[in-house]
Amino acid sequence: MANAPTPQMLAAHAEKFTRLPDTIGQVIFGQRAVIEQTLITLLAGGHGLLIGVPGLAKTKLVETVAQVTGLADKRIQCTPDLMPADIIGSEVLEEDQSGKRSFRFIQGPVFCQLLMADEINRASPRTQSALLQAMQERRVSVAGQNYPLPQPFHVLATQNPLEQEGTYPLPEAQLDRFLLQIDIGYPDREAERQMLLRTTGNEEIPPTAAVTVEELQTMQHLLRAMPVGEQVVNAILDLVRSGRPAHSDYEEVTSYVAWGPGPRASQALLLTCRARAILHGRLSPSLDDVIALAPPVLRHRMALNFAARAEGITIDTVINRLLEPLR
Repeated sequence: MANAPTPQMLAAHAEKFTRLPDTIGQVIFGQRAVIEQTLITLLAGGHGLLIGVPGLAKTKLVETVAQVTGLADKRIQCTPDLMPADIIGSEVLEEDQSGKRSFRFIQGPVFCQLLMADEINRASPRTQSALLQAMQERRVSVAGQNYPLPQPFHVLATQNPLEQEGTYPLPEAQLDRFLLQIDIGYPDREAERQMLLRTTGNEEIPPTAAVTVEELQTMQHLLRAMPVGEQVVNAILDLVRSGRPAHSDYEEVTSYVAWGPGPRASQALLLTCRARAILHGRLSPSLDDVIALAPPVLRHRMALNFAARAEGITIDTVINRLLEPLR
């Protein structure tokens, strides 16, 4: 187990990261929670699923995060005819000057540090499976040969909640690989006014790098060694286990939840609580972090049954009920 970092070590490395939400907020207006959750995903070393209607700056957010953190980014536009080789790459047969033939592997766009998979649910299940291996194992296999991906490696995928025609629902196994499901809503009036004035002029100020990739990796390492109090650990365990119908005392869960979150939800919640504490200038997570991050951690790791849909019960309704003892 890694040694716990000293408060001085954490404070020295965390100072730059506490300013990142404000830096990105100069380009992405009125989405403070979305910006914070995206940064939390990177700090915790995971992948994020961004869900929102068109025009809410999902692509712009990913581009800005890459510029601010210095991560080498690439983009994939997912379509039904997208093949696994279009993502991970393929081998081509080449002939040298002597006439000798050999295969050479040409890397696909997945070989980057920050991959944006736009409208991921439009890709076929076969292509989604190829991306799943890259997300989980951080390597790809082609013709029996393993190729490691660059480090760090993060996927930020987008999904449109409105247009379902021609889409393939993401399998539960792949959903569980996303650390957070980040729901993006409309900005408030003042933020939209600011956006309107800033983005329709002749000049648009580009974001500048605020941290380096090396600093991000160092913080990811320190974050995993951050001490966590027993109260927070017990709160996470109680919360996640209470979301499983077989273990829950809540009627909302036993009556309306088809399946609940697995152990990966507990791991995700603990990691993201540490990351949120860093962004807020604290050196250990609190119950406030658990309350704030429970919805994006649990939304995609729970499924409602037909009775819930018939009665208008939503996942957020169930999660809010589970959070009541912590408030």
